[in-house]
Amino acid sequence: MSGSKQMDYGPLSQLIGVWKGDKGLDVAPEPDGTENNPYYETITFTAVGNVTNAESQLLAAVHYRQIVQRKSNHEVFHDETGYWMWDAEAGIIMHSLSIPRAVCVLAGGTYRGEKTPAGSILLEVSAALDDKDWTIIQSPFMRDNARTTGFRHRIAVGNGKLSYAETTTLEIYGKVFEHTDQNELLRE
Repeated sequence: MSGSKQMDYGPLSQLIGVWKGDKGLDVAPEPDGTENNPYYETITFTAVGNVTNAESQLLAAVHYRQIVQRKSNHEVFHDETGYWMWDAEAGIIMHSLSIPRAVCVLAGGTYRGEKTPAGSILLEVSAALDDKDWTIIQSPFMRDNARTTGFRHRIAVGNGKLSYAETTTLEIYGKVFEHTDQNELLRE
């Protein structure tokens, strides 16, 4: 890896920095229905620099940490870390993440340069348990009790604002459930 000064982060460059938001809503599964958790969070994106794979693939990497707290009691209920990566030559965005429930995701998508009407860029990635390229790894307990089968993440970022919508498809409590999270954050 080399210093981040020479690296072209492409569409990831707008992520770098500290973001805070208090408009979050987590819709999670419960044995007898759903639970709605209003939340606030901080996401810190840090430039890593370039990463060269097999001496032929060059990635720009951004590390992040996301800390999410319930508004009701201020307890942390989600702590996530990972990387966003940009392969400029292939036009691919990758998002790798890990949560302390023994679940890891490698999601990917093609960056098309799309923008919202407000001028924000759009980053969209997905993964599925049966996808040969973008997949999900989980412990035997999670596989057998709260299996993650799909993941979709969409971010709009620009003009000092970041908003996202994330859907994790789970097989839990004898049903298929779409666990969703969304928030709007401002750059600190």
